Amino acid sequence: MACYEGHLRKMKTSLDGNVQYQLPLDDQLLPLNDLLGTSIQISYTGAIQCTHCGRRSKKSFNQGYCYPCFSKLAQCDVCIVSPEKCHYDQGTCREPQWGEQHCMTGHIVYLANSSGIKVGITRESQLPTRWIDQGAVQALPIMRVSTRQQSGLVEDLLRQHVADKTNWRTMLKGNNPPVDLPSKRDELYERCRDGLTVLEQQFGLQAFQRLENIETLNIEYPVLEYPAKVASHNMDKNPLVEGTLMGIKGQYLILDTGVINIRKYTAYHVEVAL
Repeated sequence: MACYEGHLRKMKTSLDGNVQYQLPLDDQLLPLNDLLGTSIQISYTGAIQCTHCGRRSKKSFNQGYCYPCFSKLAQCDVCIVSPEKCHYDQGTCREPQWGEQHCMTGHIVYLANSSGIKVGITRESQLPTRWIDQGAVQALPIMRVSTRQQSGLVEDLLRQHVADKTNWRTMLKGNNPPVDLPSKRDELYERCRDGLTVLEQQFGLQAFQRLENIETLNIEYPVLEYPAKVASHNMDKNPLVEGTLMGIKGQYLILDTGVINIRKYTAYHVEVAL
């Protein structure tokens, strides 16, 4: 039996045919695709180490941070989840330099088919990783904007007509009939025409670039069998997770005993036995 140990990070992914997954354990990267159909054990040892400062913590906040870092870092502020609430221009950004690097830069507004059609935003450098992390089987960039706040304002308009969140249980059942994302994009442009015009008047036409000649990206995941009923493992309640690896989708391992969201347990120290 092979054994590995380290602190979890969200799985690293790449597109090579279907999605290729690696599980980070500190400095190690454990390839996962070849483990489909084999037994795996993940044991949480009870230790958590903040991904930012390295401090030992009894609890993980915002997927991997200790409470002091959660309270002071810009990447943990409410505007990361709700970018339309960006307060950089008010001079109250927690870390202005970090904000300039990550938020005052170009972002993409996109449509994806994960548990149905949804709208989302991300930095262009995070594509297609962002789509894979959400378990999307189709994705289409629809607009390039100048800042994260602007992407949030566009998303706020579009989500009045389409979902902005993934139903993870539906996503993990694998029932994703293909959808016509370009047609949905054009429909949303028309339904949100007045609101988009207001934003263009506020920030200038050059801040919003509609992307109309890009093909939909189709994404396939390494899954032998999807669960008929989705039940999740909770390492805080039961530190031992074991079962046969039946698939990987989004940031979830699909075992025959239930699913586990690896990203949720970022910074947890675990032992993995194969």
